[in-house]
Amino acid sequence: MSFDVASVKQDTAAPSDSTVHENIPLGPQDSFAPTGGLLSATNTSFVRFMIFAYKLSPSQIQSVRSQLPKWANNNRYDIEARASGNPTKDQFRLMMQALLADRFKLAIHYETRQLPVYALVLDKPGKLGPQFRIHPSDAPCSTALTPDDAPAPTVAGGFPDPCGALTDVQPSAPGRDRAGARNMAMPMMANSLLAMGNYGNSVNLDRPILDTTGLKGEFDFVMEWSPQLNGPRPPGATFQPDPTGPTFLEALKEQLGLKLEATKGPVDVLVIDHVEQPSEN
Repeated sequence: MSFDVASVKQDTAAPSDSTVHENIPLGPQDSFAPTGGLLSATNTSFVRFMIFAYKLSPSQIQSVRSQLPKWANNNRYDIEARASGNPTKDQFRLMMQALLADRFKLAIHYETRQLPVYALVLDKPGKLGPQFRIHPSDAPCSTALTPDDAPAPTVAGGFPDPCGALTDVQPSAPGRDRAGARNMAMPMMANSLLAMGNYGNSVNLDRPILDTTGLKGEFDFVMEWSPQLNGPRPPGATFQPDPTGPTFLEALKEQLGLKLEATKGPVDVLVIDHVEQPSEN
């Protein structure tokens, strides 16, 4: 699939709330509101377009960044593209793959390698934690988009209202992070936990998480923890973790009934064969 028409321009403005915009969430999440065939993003990094096109996990993002030339990690672009009809988000992803191949001459392939991973397992066989459940088949699922930096509304049980995407939720006390998802399959949940663990260097998970729970179907979960601040915070940041809250790994076990075990396992690695700076339009 490909766009009917597309414009690509480098954007040299400093990224800020007033310069960065996207009409479709350019991440691996499924949240999406139909746009009538328009994809518009301004002051957006090349890597973010790759994340969107290939649904890259946090560990894949780190690998991709290490393979890219300096310009591809630093340059930002405006892309406006139109397609006929009313494409789904996954159809937009395929069109973005074609656009990156056409304008940036991006060529990739995948390799399966045995690498250090964390295996996601149940802490107690057959038992889910109190904030982790099978998604009720009769529960309505919202596809509404939550404004940037705004906590998502919740449903009964404290689970976030939107489905299919990792979402921030208002924590119960200052100095804590709280996030979760509804109607999510376990492999994507494993990727979501990796992203959560790396919020503000909460626990600094340094390898992919592979789902080895054996659980099938879709699930709802929500988890709250106190970040450990293992790395530097942005200049001027005033956030202070709540010393009375659980660590990320404690919350994972107590609230979700899950734990991580260090091991080796098969990982699909995206390998970049070629990429070059685009010629505009």
